[in-house]
Amino acid sequence: MTKKVNIGGMKVHTYKHTEDFILESGEVLPGFELEYNTMGELKEGVKIVWVCHALTGNADVKEWWNGLFGKGKLYNEKEHFVICANVLGSCYGSTGPLSTNPKTGKPYFHDFPQVTIKDIARSLNLLRESLEIGHIDTLIGASLGGQQALEWSIQCPDLFENLIVVASNAQHSPWGIAFNESQRLALQADPTWYENREDAGQNGLRAARAIAMLSYRHYETYSQTQTDKQEEQLDNYKASSYQRYQGDKLVERFNAYSYWVLSKAMDAHHVGRGRGGLQKALKSIKAKTLIIGISSDVLFPVNEQRLIAEHIPSATYHELESLYGHDGFLVHFEELKECIDHFYYAAERVQLQVG
Repeated sequence: MTKKVNIGGMKVHTYKHTEDFILESGEVLPGFELEYNTMGELKEGVKIVWVCHALTGNADVKEWWNGLFGKGKLYNEKEHFVICANVLGSCYGSTGPLSTNPKTGKPYFHDFPQVTIKDIARSLNLLRESLEIGHIDTLIGASLGGQQALEWSIQCPDLFENLIVVASNAQHSPWGIAFNESQRLALQADPTWYENREDAGQNGLRAARAIAMLSYRHYETYSQTQTDKQEEQLDNYKASSYQRYQGDKLVERFNAYSYWVLSKAMDAHHVGRGRGGLQKALKSIKAKTLIIGISSDVLFPVNEQRLIAEHIPSATYHELESLYGHDGFLVHFEELKECIDHFYYAAERVQLQVG
């Protein structure tokens, strides 16, 4: 069941799943909603592109990947039907910790059950089935979105023609888990975190975001963009104000409960769980695959993307040079477009040769 509204030219929809949804943990969501955005029309002849968003991202791909999506861009309304759904646990319209628990009539808050990337992928597939989409030309995602894309392409190997994974991994690393746990410790250090209220943990969320920025960027990023020019300066450094600014900005648009839930989902990501191991799971992917790593990424180092490419049959690997670390996928639109264009062109040539 879906409802649809139009906002700023984008179509915003809500999918309602009314049956119990059994999570990987064994807990049960008594139904859920997914809010999702679409661009273009779902009609014969257009290519369907499904986008999976990152941890604090949303379903409006034009907002955070505007260099790739929109009029005259790589993915545009004339040639494509683009869809992106806010994930379970997020705070942008889909069911999450601030949603009403039908059993109590009150928001879930800390009682929201654990969701994993496998759960998220299964929920996306239920949305896909409700739209009667039987084939997707391209599944694309970066970071947490790349984790979703990998998992979904393993769950439904015959569904996707092309798979594009940017700055992500097949199993979240101890390093990445440690970063996330440090951020959750910041949430727990906020006295309001234990109160059942919508604005709980905001100061903790500010600190968590400041920690996260160190993993999203790179030593050289800060050296070149946050260095103070005054040698006599003793306080109020540029880098300090930048960290505070990033924390304030996230608090204005995100929620501490969702941050907790989705960081836990990222920690539990492991495509090999229950499938005989990571390599076997990756080998089951049938889509033509492009894996993109970012040279300066300290959160998802390039060896993680190389590992994925090594075990997916006939996958292509490309490394993007960047000063901006993990966040390079939100900056280097032209390089991404060129890389993806080349991937499509190579895939078409192979298809013509086989034909």
